[in-house]
Amino acid sequence: MMFNAGVAVATPATVDYIFDGDTFAAYVNLEDDIRISVRVRLMNVDTPEMHGECEYEIVRANMARDRLATLIPVGSVVELSHIKDDKYLGRIDAYVKTSDGRDVGEILIAEKLGRPYSGGRRRGWCDL
Repeated sequence: MMFNAGVAVATPATVDYIFDGDTFAAYVNLEDDIRISVRVRLMNVDTPEMHGECEYEIVRANMARDRLATLIPVGSVVELSHIKDDKYLGRIDAYVKTSDGRDVGEILIAEKLGRPYSGGRRRGWCDL
């Protein structure tokens, strides 16, 4: 993994588990044959929450999670870039590309399963 002023440039990771539409677990190989498991939040997209406040949000959350699972299936290798610490301990934020180079967040946004996100307070999904 290469670092530049506290931000990783790019590193491969192997998908281990899909949590929801914008978060998954992955294994990252570090120096000296050290392998760590991290939770990764897609930096550029917000998807509905699995325990949403209304039926619409819950249905859309399941759709987003299922789509993420097809884009980056368990065992696939993805590229993490612009890696930084997340507000939750043990989770990182990163841009994520599929094995064929497509940005996962952009795909979810284009398919209307998520919306652009750049940090800060998120709008609710039930008041649309």
